[in-house]
Amino acid sequence: MDLSELKGIISLVQKSDLTELEIELKDIKLRMARPGANTSSHDTVREIVVQNQPAASATQIPASKEVAQPAKEDDQIFKSPMVGTFYRKPSPDDPAFVKVGDTVNKGDTLCIIEAMKVMNEIQSEHSGEIVDILLEDGESVEFGQAIFKIRA
Repeated sequence: MDLSELKGIISLVQKSDLTELEIELKDIKLRMARPGANTSSHDTVREIVVQNQPAASATQIPASKEVAQPAKEDDQIFKSPMVGTFYRKPSPDDPAFVKVGDTVNKGDTLCIIEAMKVMNEIQSEHSGEIVDILLEDGESVEFGQAIFKIRA
């Protein structure tokens, strides 16, 4: 389980009515409970510490070569339909689904969002020109977070 998956699970619990969640994988056991739920105070998870995660340096983050266009009134904001990890390409060796300046039609694949080890192709809800891509490849994305600006 990586950091983006953990953030996604935490976000889902925070946005839901769940008072307690327990997940057990091969080598990881995760238990979360809201304070005040029917648990004793020593069982409540208050802080999650992730160790051995390398810090991202400025040299590891690729600079975007695409230049966003100025915003206009007819720009549509395309928001993420789920929590997960954003990918612009179907695989590391393939070209991106879309880039700034591309024209897309309703139903065209814009990106992939990985959620719980499932790769979900995300399709455009609008036709138009890609004006801006608001996330970098491999970034975590929240439900309802803006991903693309599409000009009709």
